[in-house]
Amino acid sequence: MRVPVIHQQARRRRARYARLLWNGAEVLVTLGVVLMLLVVHQLWWTNRQAREGAERKVQALEREWEGTGEGEGEGELRGTDVDGGGGSGADGGSVDLGDRSGAGSRRAPASGSAGNPRPRWTQAYAILTIPRLDLRVPVAEGISKGNVLNKGYVGHYPGTAQPGRAGNFALAGHRNTHGEPFRYINRLRRGDRIEVETPAAVYTYVVDRTLAQTSARDGGVIREIPRSTVRTGYGYTDPGYYLTLTTCTPEYTSKYRLVVWGKLGSMRPR
Repeated sequence: MRVPVIHQQARRRRARYARLLWNGAEVLVTLGVVLMLLVVHQLWWTNRQAREGAERKVQALEREWEGTGEGEGEGELRGTDVDGGGGSGADGGSVDLGDRSGAGSRRAPASGSAGNPRPRWTQAYAILTIPRLDLRVPVAEGISKGNVLNKGYVGHYPGTAQPGRAGNFALAGHRNTHGEPFRYINRLRRGDRIEVETPAAVYTYVVDRTLAQTSARDGGVIREIPRSTVRTGYGYTDPGYYLTLTTCTPEYTSKYRLVVWGKLGSMRPR
């Protein structure tokens, strides 16, 4: 009867392979858990946190306006020509401002007339309501990701018109994560109402046109007379009272921009 001989070298080699396989499996499981936690954080936690903060801010603005009864007067609120240092951000839903951005400079906002202060950088100063989407969020000055968009707010493009004023009142918002206020603006249809509430009045805009996809650098969509410089058949040719909403598209990417335009329909004092 032959007794099998076990070679120690082969045994050690198999043991090393087994350890490597086990260690590799542990690394893959750990990476999987970390990735899952990151996804949960981005898709659930940031939304919850931003939505709760935005709701609190809306309530705070309403209490402030009811308590003071102060309006913005007849003068125009104006931002300055830059976004307050945050930049438009590739995933913030905003479009490239090009020459409008002030080439990275940061000038202090100029003071307004008496009783009519201009909004400070990142200051929430209006409330945007879209009944079809059951959406009610603060509007803040600037399109900084960290100080505006990531808080679940909608950001006002500096240099564009203010609510109810001649020109183009242009806004940016996240489509995914961080409250994703503009996730479903692709569902808006012509004739839908969009309200912008300030301390002095409620301005009602009516959805007029949609540009399903354009370049992130298409700054024409937020000009005073909005008209795409990429999709030249989209936009307007005459002065008016416009509202522009911009966000990223397709969902979970930041490659292109989705644009919704509206026109001012009515105004009522608070």
